[in-house]
Amino acid sequence: MDFSNFDARNIEAPKSYEPIPANWYKVVIAQAEERPTKAQTGSYIRLEIEVIEGEYAGRRIFENLNTDNENQTAKDIATRQLGSLCRAIHTPTPRALSDLCDKPLMVKVAIKPARDGYEASNRINEYAACDGPAVAPPTPKATSTPPWKR
Repeated sequence: MDFSNFDARNIEAPKSYEPIPANWYKVVIAQAEERPTKAQTGSYIRLEIEVIEGEYAGRRIFENLNTDNENQTAKDIATRQLGSLCRAIHTPTPRALSDLCDKPLMVKVAIKPARDGYEASNRINEYAACDGPAVAPPTPKATSTPPWKR
């Protein structure tokens, strides 16, 4: 290999893959595709979610919705999540996975702790419309006197 024209100073450093902080973020579904489960007994929807505003713009979060699964609980959770996502993007009856993409929405991101040999990662706890309650209400400040004693 010839390194005569290579200069690492001209190459952008790779982006961090550390989880982004837990918070609400404005995002779009950049890609949605159906994939078979590892056991080949069902399928899931793989969402690639891109942050589109703020300090973490451009970062991506991956979320799987187990819509076709032998485990009924997993399937029920995925169905509720998909319903919430569809309401957030004002698309109650999508006809194709592409109907979920490129529509801004808010997501509440959480951090999934490292476990079973996997690094910590992000997960989506909630979906909301951009025109609805997009941020968590402010946390009341703690006072030394309880309200009932004031």
